[in-house]
Amino acid sequence: MREIIYYSSMLLLGFAWYRFGQNRLNKGYRDENDQRTEGFVGPFGFVMTAGISVYLLFAFLRALVRGEVPCVGKGCRSQIYTLAANAGEYWANMFFLLWIVLALGYGLYVTARIWFRA
Repeated sequence: MREIIYYSSMLLLGFAWYRFGQNRLNKGYRDENDQRTEGFVGPFGFVMTAGISVYLLFAFLRALVRGEVPCVGKGCRSQIYTLAANAGEYWANMFFLLWIVLALGYGLYVTARIWFRA
């Protein structure tokens, strides 16, 4: 039951993140207070977020190829889940890595679209 709540809350959070980005894109150049519409992050944050996204994407692809993923979280210090021995934990960590990569990538996409409007 806990897994169902976890995965459904992750999907709902992803949908809320998507709607927030779409609302930000649909605002136009200025909001109702005549303030410029800003992206999610500034230039330094954009570069830092891009670096984190690339690192996590590399970790995701590496885990797919090797069949093992390090545990993501505070409670499992340097534990490695393998696909053969711990399939449930392996796919849970893979889902989390993929979700984070997609969320950060979407934030970068929205920011770049706002910056480079025609």
